[in-house]
Amino acid sequence: IVSFAEFFNVPNRIWGGDGASGAIQNPLLVAIPCFIFMGTMLERSRVATDLLHILQVMLKRVPGGLALSVTVMGTIMAATTGIIGASVVMMTLMALPVMMNRGYNIPLATGTIAASGTLGILIPPSIMLVIMADLMSIPVGTVFIAAVVPGFLLSGLYCIYLFTISHLKPALAPPLPDEEGPDAGGDYVRMLLTSFVPPVMLIVVVLGSIFAGFATPTEAAGVGALGATLLALYNGKLSWTVMKEVCHRSALTTAMLFGIFLGATCFSLVFRTLGGDILIDDFIHQTGAGPWGVLLVIMAVVFFLGFFFDWIEITLIVLPVFGPIIAGLDFSTHLIGFEGVSGDIGVVTLVWFTILLATNLQTSFLTPPFGFALFYMKGVAPEGVTIQMIYKGIIPFVLLQMLGLGLCVLYPSLVLGLPNWLLGK
Repeated sequence: IVSFAEFFNVPNRIWGGDGASGAIQNPLLVAIPCFIFMGTMLERSRVATDLLHILQVMLKRVPGGLALSVTVMGTIMAATTGIIGASVVMMTLMALPVMMNRGYNIPLATGTIAASGTLGILIPPSIMLVIMADLMSIPVGTVFIAAVVPGFLLSGLYCIYLFTISHLKPALAPPLPDEEGPDAGGDYVRMLLTSFVPPVMLIVVVLGSIFAGFATPTEAAGVGALGATLLALYNGKLSWTVMKEVCHRSALTTAMLFGIFLGATCFSLVFRTLGGDILIDDFIHQTGAGPWGVLLVIMAVVFFLGFFFDWIEITLIVLPVFGPIIAGLDFSTHLIGFEGVSGDIGVVTLVWFTILLATNLQTSFLTPPFGFALFYMKGVAPEGVTIQMIYKGIIPFVLLQMLGLGLCVLYPSLVLGLPNWLLGK
């Protein structure tokens, strides 16, 4: 039973006090509103619209060029914002009517947009990775580096699938007409310099400064917010009305995230006070499943929870419970050779597990009946697009996500190779 006096620990866990550091006092969390502001500003500055157009022109002779353009744009935008709802809605409004007018199969088009729009949850600077690193008490910069290859692996699997299905069944993804795009070479160069180079340079500045150790994630987030504002000014879209709307939407999103974060903090305190973590730990050890059995069970539980909950609830409830359990398991023979990530094999294991969990949580946006990306899309999709079509379209991409997760489990170098190389120097 929780005593009345123990409830006084709740404010300390949230705000800090008596020498204890509270959740709100964590300077790392300042990166969240900055990244949200950056993504919202990029959405309002029409960077994504111009980027989709130039990608269509560049890939018009490739089978499934329009679908590949959407996937590449989703990958690039994922590296600038982690706001999944905004990304899916924006890409649906921009790309789905165009794909339908070009004769694309509707389930293929909706699946492509939904899967590409959710890449921002894994590819850094993902807000989810910031929260996960904080909960696991591991360096967020290391987690960012470890997520790069898995994130682009999923994007690559999407592209391979789209190219293959478009080549084998051209009727599903008709090619773009040859007259699409400018005629002169100078116009191509001008489009590249104005529509493609700026967002790529912003990614390089934000992520490159973190990977090179020049800036912390919080500092890089501030630079990204400033860079997005300058891009809006460069495109002639910065006005007082736009700035007011961006600040308002950023504040609402940040308030929602921190409200859930505080609620989960209270939940975890009560859960631990009641001995819930000890109960789960004893249960897992009594099963005698071994490290791989425990990992399989955790991944299955998270995948199942993704059918009914958002990533925020799953992350803030599951990680504090399962994190210490995973840290105590022995994966040393599987993770040998990656000591450059950290001198502590427990930290290496937690980095690997965090990325596995993040890859698994990609599916929480796509799996019915409560896949949030699916409802975001249905809310703004043109008439004639049914929820059944959307459900059908995401099935191949969920299977590809499971394939990507399996590869990261079997080949830990996909997760740990890059941070081992960069941090082990």
